[in-house]
Amino acid sequence: MNASKNKVTMTFFIALCLMINGSIQAKEVLNAIHDKEAGTIRIYRDGIPDPILTQNAKTDFRPYMHPIKSPNGKGELTQYSPGHHKHQTGLYWGFTRVNGRDYFHNPRGDYWRRKSLQVLKNDKGKICWQTEYLMLNKDGQPLITETQTWEIVIREDGKMVMDLNWQGLAHENITIAKYNYGGLFLRMPWKRGIKAGVINSEGDMNQRGEGKRAKWIDLGMEIQNLTNEGHIAIFDHPKNDGFPNMWRIDGQFGVGPARARSGSWKIEKDKTKSFLHRFIIYEGEHTNEEIIKEWDAWSQ
Repeated sequence: MNASKNKVTMTFFIALCLMINGSIQAKEVLNAIHDKEAGTIRIYRDGIPDPILTQNAKTDFRPYMHPIKSPNGKGELTQYSPGHHKHQTGLYWGFTRVNGRDYFHNPRGDYWRRKSLQVLKNDKGKICWQTEYLMLNKDGQPLITETQTWEIVIREDGKMVMDLNWQGLAHENITIAKYNYGGLFLRMPWKRGIKAGVINSEGDMNQRGEGKRAKWIDLGMEIQNLTNEGHIAIFDHPKNDGFPNMWRIDGQFGVGPARARSGSWKIEKDKTKSFLHRFIIYEGEHTNEEIIKEWDAWSQ
């Protein structure tokens, strides 16, 4: 029975991979290396010796991505545990108030336990993988099963595109209480004195976008070893609860959509809540028209 159930589950997630990014035409050859002992999946681009992305998924630590490189592999676009926000770990997901538990500021094993880490598809042009974790209550019992299914391609235009389907299965009635941030979050390597800026779909720049609703944001900054700014744009999907969500934009350019910012929300026991996001990773200047076109095509 368990083997049959696992087979059905795997088939579902492979199908999900095909749905996530099916319309994207990949150009560059990619390869995924799963290091089970280290708890990592490293994504390599043909002709570049170091991974362009590393998924970290230890047994007793919240899953996160770091480093995420620019598509040419020269610049590092994420930052792990900076001095101003030690709990922030590159690109990750962590709610702040889940039945009173804070998974945003607590990434360690008394809050998180890995169930699985697997590569679902590794076919040169497109890579798909999945992490599955238990979010633990104060007694060490499962509160939510969190599943992240990711896909990555590098397109003909040179941009790297990642899609995420986040799913949370509740093991009891869940309330995520109102808070100014929590959920998906990105920490890029900001430091005082560098050029940096973020714009949202409504035209709000930098801190003017803090707490505002938006369909997307595009964060760019000066990155070591890159000639031009490195950018990561994040899209919110119309199917997501709370869309268009309010966004956290902190004073050091940490960003993320925050469903709980507009009020408490719930997941009933044995029900699953899903969120969809896309990431456009590139080097160069932000062009509003291009990002609008990208979001329109993806959201429809």
